[in-house]
Amino acid sequence: MSVKHVEILVEEPSIESALRLLLPVMLNKTSFEVYSHQGKSELLKRLPQRLRGYARWLPKDWRIVVIVDRDDDECLELKRRLESIAEREGLITLTKAGDDRYTVVNRLAIEELEAWYFGDWEAVQTAYPRALATIPSKAPYRDPDLIAGGTWEAFEREMKRAGYFKTGLRKIEAARSIAAHMDPERNTSRSFQALRNALSEMVSR
Repeated sequence: MSVKHVEILVEEPSIESALRLLLPVMLNKTSFEVYSHQGKSELLKRLPQRLRGYARWLPKDWRIVVIVDRDDDECLELKRRLESIAEREGLITLTKAGDDRYTVVNRLAIEELEAWYFGDWEAVQTAYPRALATIPSKAPYRDPDLIAGGTWEAFEREMKRAGYFKTGLRKIEAARSIAAHMDPERNTSRSFQALRNALSEMVSR
């Protein structure tokens, strides 16, 4: 079944800003809407009610994508929590269905949105030319999804070293600046690739 529209639920405005620039490329002509929340706790609190509402009216050729940061949560446990919320509200997930009968796709940004920036450092350098070109080859950053000590803190630290965001990372500004130059096909973050592949599967049918 060809997907006509995608509803995307995210936890905060910076990832919404990034996705509004990335999704036209990733979804081609498929329409979409992005809804942000005031943090992960609010999204998780409101998710059952939102999915319950969708279950009443969502067309069969629409899909829902839920994206949350892993943060300090255990990956599998957080994914199970998202899956169980959808199941309780009567919606089939991609993980559960294994075919095109699903309605909901749950994806984690591991550890945070900034992992996706480390996964496409070329985009970061285009937006912020003084950023060190050698960052992806440094041991702490070779795997964007395994950066220790907080991904956004690491990103802020490297930006400050390059002379940017001296008073602190402005997350929405950075999201817009970097996402404008990102190439979804070259991103090395596995969590980004999982999202990209799910969206690609939707629009390729």
